[in-house]
Amino acid sequence: MSLRERSPGRTAEDGEDAAGALAEPDGSDRCLSLLPWDRFSAWLHCVCVVGFDLELGQAVEVREAAGPCRNRVPLVKEGSNSEYCLLVYLFPYVGCLGDTQFCFRFRQSPGRKVSFCCFLDQLDRDLPVYLKKDPAYYYGYVYFRQVRDKSLKRGYFQKSLVLISKLPYIHLFRTMLKQIAPEYFEKSEAFLEAVCSDVDRWPPPIPGKILHLPVMGIIMKVNTPALIFVEGVFPSIYCVGTHCILPYAQISMALPTVHEVDLFRCFCPVFFHIQMLWELVLLGEPLVVMAPSPSESSETVLALVSCISPLKYCSDFRPYFTIHDSEFKEYTTRTQAPPSVILGVTNPFFAKTLQHWPHIIRIGDLKLPGEVPKQVKVKKLKNLKTLDSKPGVYTSYKPYLNKDEEIVKQLQKGVQQKRPTEAQSVILRRYFLELTESFIIPLERYVASLMPLQKCISPWKSPPQLRQFSQDDFMKTLEKAGPQLTSGLKGDWIGLYRHFLKSPNFDGWFRSRQKEMTQKLEALHLEALCNEVRKMWAYICRIMIKIYSPSGQFYSCCFHWLNIISVLSMN
Repeated sequence: MSLRERSPGRTAEDGEDAAGALAEPDGSDRCLSLLPWDRFSAWLHCVCVVGFDLELGQAVEVREAAGPCRNRVPLVKEGSNSEYCLLVYLFPYVGCLGDTQFCFRFRQSPGRKVSFCCFLDQLDRDLPVYLKKDPAYYYGYVYFRQVRDKSLKRGYFQKSLVLISKLPYIHLFRTMLKQIAPEYFEKSEAFLEAVCSDVDRWPPPIPGKILHLPVMGIIMKVNTPALIFVEGVFPSIYCVGTHCILPYAQISMALPTVHEVDLFRCFCPVFFHIQMLWELVLLGEPLVVMAPSPSESSETVLALVSCISPLKYCSDFRPYFTIHDSEFKEYTTRTQAPPSVILGVTNPFFAKTLQHWPHIIRIGDLKLPGEVPKQVKVKKLKNLKTLDSKPGVYTSYKPYLNKDEEIVKQLQKGVQQKRPTEAQSVILRRYFLELTESFIIPLERYVASLMPLQKCISPWKSPPQLRQFSQDDFMKTLEKAGPQLTSGLKGDWIGLYRHFLKSPNFDGWFRSRQKEMTQKLEALHLEALCNEVRKMWAYICRIMIKIYSPSGQFYSCCFHWLNIISVLSMN
């Protein structure tokens, strides 16, 4: 296998005035960019080109990585076929000719530590929880080309351009690949170096800012979401901050989102069951998506994970899972219950291997805009024998909530009226958002009541502890302050909550809230302590001023210290 690593160099092609102006760092960016290639590392880990070798199979032909990170951020585990471990995720889809885009996700090798710059961790603080980087996982964004080529022994040209990143910015990197991959296949390796140089000139992905990202002559305008914390309100409000003013003619494309997928297109084959699928994802149930291609598989899995936003899906999910995945045995064993994972697969082998999983979604070819999907009943698992089985949802799960017919009628009407798929996705995303918020607000309200009162915080004692979460006490609050206040859906909400409290999603959410509230308590305790110290120094200074009032120098010194203490207490 040929594997070459080099720091990307700059070329004359990336010297356009508009792009250069955008790449100039402002004052805050200069503070953040401390090392060479920090900017590249803030967005990407590396760029790979994976080709097909008749003797070796999949082989990395080129790997462009940031210089300082090249040897310190390993992607694969040493020892067991380390050259091959990364490649097993990049098996080409041989079912069609042309270009295919998809996404995969893989676990970082155990025992390896990632050394990111401090500012990268700081950028994570203001992101919505579901967009925060997971230190244990990488994303791979793939542009795969397969065309007939009689000059090659195999008769086909097969090659993938892959972006490896910690960021779940699906739409951004998909758009970027769509722009650069076709040119790369024509211009080859030097083109990749220029792309990496452009990425290294991007501003850091600071939440709440509108960014202009130049790459190979085009400028992408993107909105990076940020979280606004409002006291007593579920934190799901996003803002866009300041940005540099740029003539519209210089902007090649404006991306409305960096991370969202086309929700309606993904759910179109099964949208009669979207509410049941929302429950399955919310409860962290084992779920398999069987699709005809990696593109449909990965998009559907990502759509499922996003349907409970702004709640974070805390279990593992694999948009494109293969038999060569390092977790294959762990996830397909029949000796124990299936884990809380969402898998996207295309290999017919999985129809038999994962037949014991409790919930399976069979996706056919995604419908074209304007086609009205037929209503398909939920099927029993015993009816699923092969990947060629009819599309539908195979499960014995009985939803806790009554079916919401209104959203189904609204989406059906939109299809009949040829409403744009983007508008359909907005409707569907708003529906999921309102449903999730109606579910989680009672939990937020109860958990907030576990905070000790501010009058209980004493500067002379340790910070008070949070009260324990009591399932019985929480259930009692639902009668008067439950989801019925914000949602008209009927059903067994109590049963849904009891099931959710046992799920990985609740565990992850509650741990996050515990951490936030503990930090808040510590900050309030420190503030109380600083206030007491400030009062004490103010009292001492007043006494000393009375004694040494003739000394103007001492008075000035005391005034100076009072100012310092006041600033400390405010921070």
